[in-house]
Order: sequence, then C-alpha cells, then structure tokens
Amino acid sequence: MVQYVQETYLYDPNVLLKLDFHRSPAKFQPFISAANPGESWLKVRPLKDTDYDRGFLQLLSQLTEVGNVSRTQFLTRFSQMKASGDYFVTVIEDTRKGEIIGAASLIVERKFIHNCSVRGRLEDVVVNDTYRGKQLGKLIVVTVSLLAEELGCYKMSLDCKDKLIKFYETLGYVLIPGNSNSMTIRYDEDPAALKRNATSIIGASSGDACQTVSLEFAS
Repeated sequence: MVQYVQETYLYDPNVLLKLDFHRSPAKFQPFISAANPGESWLKVRPLKDTDYDRGFLQLLSQLTEVGNVSRTQFLTRFSQMKASGDYFVTVIEDTRKGEIIGAASLIVERKFIHNCSVRGRLEDVVVNDTYRGKQLGKLIVVTVSLLAEELGCYKMSLDCKDKLIKFYETLGYVLIPGNSNSMTIRYDEDPAALKRNATSIIGASSGDACQTVSLEFAS
C-alpha cells in the first residue's frame, strides 16, 4: 500500500496564481511567471513543512550561515511563521529531483502609519547557481514583489550590495535619496568581542556595502 505524507504550505498557494507578471517592469525573455516558470519540471510555490528533506536549508547555506538546524527546530519555526500569518517564504522546486533550487522571503510588517497599513521586506534571496540562464533570480524576486502588492503592502524594501543595485532597478526598485544607508547592530557575535554600536555599512571599503532599495505601490 502506498502511503501519502500530508504536507502543509506556509501560506495559500492559490494566491500566486493571481499575480499579474505584466504589471512588473521586469523584462522576461522568453516571458515566464510563477504559474508558468518556463520548464515543466520547475514549480514556484510556498515553502512546505516537508522541505527540510528537499534541501531548503542547504540552499540557504549558499547565502549565509545557517547552523545545525534539526528537523524539530525547522518544524517549530515553520509552525510559528504560519501561525503569525506574516511570513511568505516562497521557493522554486526542481520536481525532477525533489530539490529546492531557489527561495525568497517576504516579511509583512504591520504599521500604525499610513492608516495602519502594512509594508513588506524582501529577505534571503538565493538561487542555486547551477540553474543560471533560466531567469530564476528575476522570477523569484518579481514573484514576492507582486505578492507584497497583492497583500496590500504600501511598499517593499530590501538591503542589497552595491553590485546588485542595477539588477533590482530593472525590477522596479529605486534608491531613496537621503535614506539609502543600511545600518545594523549585531547580537550574535562573541559577547567578549561584541561592539555595541550601530555600524554604517554604506561606504565600506570591502565592497560589501549595502543600500536600501524600495518599491512603492500606487495607493
């Protein structure tokens, strides 16, 4: 007897079918979308609770340090994100291999300003570099950007390295004059070495400078 494993989406996958990719200034050649990503074996969808076994965390490790996250930790965090209703982690799966090969996260922030509106933040964008040439980086970013608009966000923001600014500009994002510094304070360093001061990243000589880029939605 074949046993089927019940899977849970982080959010309703049907919302992705509502996205109009013609609304984005991004130029796809050939044209692709979340519903039709260009290959029959590619699927754009919300994160599932079973994606621990499809290499989701291994993909994120190509972007930054992930750590030794257990299945229990993954499922606990997944449940917390789903319960909050404010996390929209979106992935691209190679269904031939059952492997996650692209991902991006939309985090919705609830505000008092703008009539108690919501804004979006784009985080953790990564695509397996062996899939270059299929426009997947552009596809995953446009997907979550359109998703933010669909969810009623008044704007979407991200921090990126200088070398990626032109890429995001082709997708409709713009630098905000006088508000393009990215500043941070880290709490995950060795306590003895922690420098408790905000550090401006922009203008760093290392080439890893970050700038804040935003996409405004018409009200």
